[in-house]
Amino acid sequence: MKRRTYHDPLHGEIVLDSADPAEAMAMALIESAPFQRLRRIRQLGPAYLTFHGAESSRFTHSLGVLQLARRALKHLERQTPSLAQQRGLLYGAALLHDVGHGPLSHSGEEMFGLHHETWSARLIRQQKSLREPLDSWLPGNSEAVAQLLERGIAPNPAIAALVSSQLDCDRLDYIRRDSYSTGTAYGQLDLSRLIGALVIAPDGQLAIHPRGRTAVEHYLVVRSLMYGSVYNHRLNIVCNWLLQQIIVQARRLGPNKIFADSVMNQWLWHIEDLDSDTYLANDDLRTGYHLIRWREEGPAPLRELCERLLERRLLKATDVRQLNSGERLEALALAQRLSISAGLDPEICCGLRETRTTGYKPYVGGLRLWNGEQLQALEQVSPLVESLSHPQELAWLLHPREISQALRLSLAAIGPQP
Repeated sequence: MKRRTYHDPLHGEIVLDSADPAEAMAMALIESAPFQRLRRIRQLGPAYLTFHGAESSRFTHSLGVLQLARRALKHLERQTPSLAQQRGLLYGAALLHDVGHGPLSHSGEEMFGLHHETWSARLIRQQKSLREPLDSWLPGNSEAVAQLLERGIAPNPAIAALVSSQLDCDRLDYIRRDSYSTGTAYGQLDLSRLIGALVIAPDGQLAIHPRGRTAVEHYLVVRSLMYGSVYNHRLNIVCNWLLQQIIVQARRLGPNKIFADSVMNQWLWHIEDLDSDTYLANDDLRTGYHLIRWREEGPAPLRELCERLLERRLLKATDVRQLNSGERLEALALAQRLSISAGLDPEICCGLRETRTTGYKPYVGGLRLWNGEQLQALEQVSPLVESLSHPQELAWLLHPREISQALRLSLAAIGPQP
């Protein structure tokens, strides 16, 4: 009998026992090279430049998701014992839901134009070290996990909801973990009450017992706060824009003008032909090394972008959400003209970033309350949750700090200021 203990800062001891077939499968997946690679993928991408404690990895997060999935399934098995048959599917999906992340997590998706869900499924299908442990639980389990991660399809809707929904194990872990690592103390979720409130509705879907309503409301408020203060922090917006511009410049320059090893060559100029081994060969370390090389020896525009990011000489971000679309473009043109006057290249120091967030999405797997007699949509009985479903528009004008004062004075003539 073999036991393995992972000491987690949030969940305490995560103990796996090879005497349990589902846990033996999980242990084999954790030891695989594709999963170990997640140690080299930052959970929050470049957010460490804003929140210095944001150094946790996708490896750590994925173990946390597994632990929450185990707790949730154990609770639900008391109501529906047949769910025990889905352990291999749930444990595999919980562990591998992020195995397809590229360098710097979600920032890498924007940089290179990828979708980690698609790559997670592809790696499960193509990497023997993932496929064989999954199928050791049950033949065909690897394809079932791939389908669940790629398309949200599972034989049991409750299992699918634990992996991807408005209240899934992934969100519960990353909200609490990201709050912990960034020092935003309001992420103290009542995980025991949230998990204890999970019930199976008459249609087989997950629902919430009314006694857990307050804990769920708190979770949704915290999630909204995390998006406002961490995920959409203005400096995160700046860092992500700089990373995207670095890749744009590198691709434009071509392989004859900048250094790129064989792996990065494929990622930059032949990404549509990436095989799974070359995909896995890129991580934060390899990408970071290329940024350092380009800062030292790259052509001027690429070198300047890398210097800004690596030396944290970040651009400023001015909130322009109060301007209409035409006024925002006018503000961008103004910033570009001011940058030229200051002797700066506007192509690599001026940008406009716009996004629209909705927070809670009641019509996309919205949460429901089930008291054993009545099934109700959460937003219909909770004014607080209903308010969180209203969309919010964000718009940032990115520009060099050298023109900040002149830009601020000129913007007053374009439209109302926040």
